[in-house]
Amino acid sequence: MIRRLAAPAIALALTATLAACGSDDHSSMADTTTATQAPGGSTPTVALNAADIEFAQGMIAHHEQAIEMAEIALDPKVGASPEVLDLATRIKGAQDPEVELMTGWLTAAGEPVMMDGGDGHDMSSMDGMMTAEQMDTMAAMTGTEFDKTWLEMMIAHHEGAITQSQAVKADGSNADVLALADQIITAQQGEITEMKALLQG
Repeated sequence: MIRRLAAPAIALALTATLAACGSDDHSSMADTTTATQAPGGSTPTVALNAADIEFAQGMIAHHEQAIEMAEIALDPKVGASPEVLDLATRIKGAQDPEVELMTGWLTAAGEPVMMDGGDGHDMSSMDGMMTAEQMDTMAAMTGTEFDKTWLEMMIAHHEGAITQSQAVKADGSNADVLALADQIITAQQGEITEMKALLQG
């Protein structure tokens, strides 16, 4: 089943973020960032620990590359199959709002959206990330060759996202971040199964 982003629900859950977190745990306060309230006082406090911040920054870059891969597939000149076009449309439609959601979390917490030195293309060492050369090679393909390469690359990309999501579940503290990680794991595992079936014909 393809991911159904519950952005409004997750965003609303920010009103109930871990208000009591760190009240008497002084050891965790050093690596926890807390957003200041907006002038009107309507913005809730958003507490993110170091693992939450790293996950959001890394997953934004990860999602942005998946969206780029989807947009390549949607370009008529590559001649992608209807199945790949459908997957690409759904992936882009799901991950665009997730990028907006995570950007909002980081901005509210006063954290940079990108990791130090990261511009999206310098992060190929992250699990599942493609190099610029791999992206260019894929974009030059057409037809069945494109479909096969795109599916193989997107499977690897999804597997990397799942690894990142599992990592934050072990070390993260923000309930909304952990809920999104669960959502990514479930959705992308389902898409991996779908893509593997397409490769097998």
